[in-house]
Amino acid sequence: MKQEPIKIPQATTKRLPLYYRFIQNLSSTGKKRVSSQELSDAMKIDPATIRRDFSHFGALGRKGYGYDVPHLLEFFRQTLDQDEETNVALIGVGSLGTAFLKYNFHKNHNTRIVLAFDTSATEDGTMMSDIPVFEPSKLEEKIKEFGIELVILTVPSRAAQEVTDRLIKTNVKGILNFTPVRLSVPDSIRVHTIDLSVELQTLIYLIRQDEETFTHRS
Repeated sequence: MKQEPIKIPQATTKRLPLYYRFIQNLSSTGKKRVSSQELSDAMKIDPATIRRDFSHFGALGRKGYGYDVPHLLEFFRQTLDQDEETNVALIGVGSLGTAFLKYNFHKNHNTRIVLAFDTSATEDGTMMSDIPVFEPSKLEEKIKEFGIELVILTVPSRAAQEVTDRLIKTNVKGILNFTPVRLSVPDSIRVHTIDLSVELQTLIYLIRQDEETFTHRS
């Protein structure tokens, strides 16, 4: 009988790359074991949350000992498929898109933007930060040619759904959406939306709440 995959809460899933990055740093310093409290102090995440996150994957640590750093490093490397390279396409090379091309996940060895699309590209393609940029008319052709399954969307809002409708007809499985548009996609495609204005407003709200709490305590 085929074993059902572990269902991990979304909040936990979002923290996994953070854990992996921090464990990498610990390993590079030669540290062999770490406690949930040490992780908490360094990452500013409640130790109970860390233990609960780790518990979804079984016994990663031992009571009274903590966590074995080499074991955690190997576990997160395999869990996050760090041995498998992921080629990414960027659609929309405006200010934000240009920043992505220059950064290109330099600290993440297995993820790379390998092509981009923008209306400013020439017919034969344009090179930006050593990445080929093509006209949007070549989107389906190049997505297939490069075997792209993950796309970063930084187009103007008015074009977001139209571009997405075209991506639906390709083999794309995930869209990292930096537009404020709620994209309509089939269940076969995952969309993660990052609305920078909403994130900023949320941060401002939390700061104001902290200020009110501090004032009341004073």
